[in-house]
Amino acid sequence: MTQKTLNVLAFFAHPDDETMFLGGTLAFLAERGAEVHYLSATRGEGGEMGDPPVCQRSDLGRIRDEELRCAVQALGGASLDFLGFVDPDVGPDNELYPFSPDLAEVVGKLKERVLALQPDVILSHGPGGEYGHPAHIQVHQALTACLADLEYQPRAHYAPCWLSWEAGEFIPKPDVLVDVSPWLAQKTEAAICHASQHGLFTRHGSARAGRPVTVPEIVRSQEALVRILPQREAGEADPLAGLLQEIALPTVGKLH
Repeated sequence: MTQKTLNVLAFFAHPDDETMFLGGTLAFLAERGAEVHYLSATRGEGGEMGDPPVCQRSDLGRIRDEELRCAVQALGGASLDFLGFVDPDVGPDNELYPFSPDLAEVVGKLKERVLALQPDVILSHGPGGEYGHPAHIQVHQALTACLADLEYQPRAHYAPCWLSWEAGEFIPKPDVLVDVSPWLAQKTEAAICHASQHGLFTRHGSARAGRPVTVPEIVRSQEALVRILPQREAGEADPLAGLLQEIALPTVGKLH
């Protein structure tokens, strides 16, 4: 009997979230034979345009669409789709916003994608939006509401953890820390695809280092994940747990 291919949905708010949070893990899953399907809520129209700018504001959505397609190819993705929401511009004092005033509309569009794909595993933003980004939080809220209203349920749902340099730890506390060094070249290639965001990627790293740093220098070889579902013991109900143990680091320990 032929083993069923693991069907994975990577659902994030903006182009580049997939790469910078979990690019190595996603490349690893693709190499292991999983079909990784990417879904972005927006095309990142409100984000940075590059330093120096790579385009006009009016062209940024198209450019970031192309950048994400490049990144998905680098990571070995099976498909890419967008929910079609417009990413709002950053507000005064760098204030960030959700991408839709109507959560029900987001849930409705997401339901169509989830029912069509019926993923075994979902990788998406967590309830805290990693570092509190309202659009990331909205993605999690929409996904939670979507799954609560469907008979179909994924067998596992994980979110990335955010590495807080100030606190010196991952937030939230991860269930698993993985070494993605063998897929670092793919992750770096995907990060390079997101040229409009290179200034954003390197700005904080340069400040920490006290010198200009390059994109390859800030691409991390470790990624951390927290399990959202199943909420209890992983066991056979969680098809991702065993795969992650192949590349898990002992710092966190085994999933329980």
